[in-house]
Amino acid sequence: MLSGNILTPDGWRHGQLAFGHGRIAMLGGVPRDPAGNGHDYILPGFIDLHIHGALGLDTMDGATAATRIARLHAQHGTTSLLATTVCTTHEKLAALLAELAGPITRRPANAARTLGVHLEGPYVNPGRLGGLPNEVRPAVLAELDEYMRLVPVKVVTLSPEIAGHEAIIRTLAERGVRVQIGHTLGTYEEGVQALENGVAGFTHLYNAMTPLNHRAPGMVGAALAHAQYSELIPDLIHVHPGAMKVALRSIPKLYCVTDATQTAGLPDGSYTRRGRTVTKCLGAVTLPDGTLAGSALTMDVVLRNLVSLGLSIADASSRISRNPADYLGLADRGRLAQGAWGDAVVLDRDLRVKAVYVEGEAVDLTLAP
Repeated sequence: MLSGNILTPDGWRHGQLAFGHGRIAMLGGVPRDPAGNGHDYILPGFIDLHIHGALGLDTMDGATAATRIARLHAQHGTTSLLATTVCTTHEKLAALLAELAGPITRRPANAARTLGVHLEGPYVNPGRLGGLPNEVRPAVLAELDEYMRLVPVKVVTLSPEIAGHEAIIRTLAERGVRVQIGHTLGTYEEGVQALENGVAGFTHLYNAMTPLNHRAPGMVGAALAHAQYSELIPDLIHVHPGAMKVALRSIPKLYCVTDATQTAGLPDGSYTRRGRTVTKCLGAVTLPDGTLAGSALTMDVVLRNLVSLGLSIADASSRISRNPADYLGLADRGRLAQGAWGDAVVLDRDLRVKAVYVEGEAVDLTLAP
């Protein structure tokens, strides 16, 4: 049983939380503002819908790597995630997804729950690759059908301006897949049209998309003016804090992701895998030409960064738990409520992780991932 300041959908309660059969079996206490009472914070487990790696490993390395990645991030409060891929050939991607089906179906011990897959490409614009490999191609429904037979494909990032993608967006949206605009040279008008066609969100808002100009609002303008949901990387490097505040005011259910790469959990230095070298320095992860290539974030750092910008703990928590759960249509995750999955993170008064529970099971924070 956990005791402390519990963040519920109805606000803070000071009381107890208990699990049974993987879910929240008991939640009791009295409404109370946690300020100044000295007790731990108990928040819903963090949900990361865009995560590539950790510990020198990448989702593209297969099931064993995906398990270690999910374990490292669980130790930092992430209780569920989407394994995120990058651009590669159809054959390699299909083989990878077949392998990832194992840890998606059966959650490994001490690991976050992998809810499914986020395909970040290969259906993107080669003129806005960012840190992605240049193995792009237009989307083909037959390929996507195969991927969806192999694993739950929850999110697909694509560029709507590419010929043929309008029909793909409509079809995926009808099937319940969250389609996101990203790595795009599209215009404001193309973004608005894509939203009307069924696009649900935007991939790492501001980054790898046409910027906002007062005479050409670009894809950033389409997101700020019209989006209900968008992801954003809050490492204070990808996006200036002022631009983050603009997005927080403009997009009602903005949520945050890590976009964590192999450098998460590693010290500063240069790392090479599959012929690509990245350098981690003072929180930034860059290619040799200085292009940002994902982040080294973990979700506990995301929470602290949001609070440092002036968000309340409750608001910051929603950006990394309830909002992403709602985006995926998951009413039993991302909140501490009777009957919801027993996903919780216990933080001290400095917002440092003290304990993590995934589906009611405690994560061993001392175990090597």
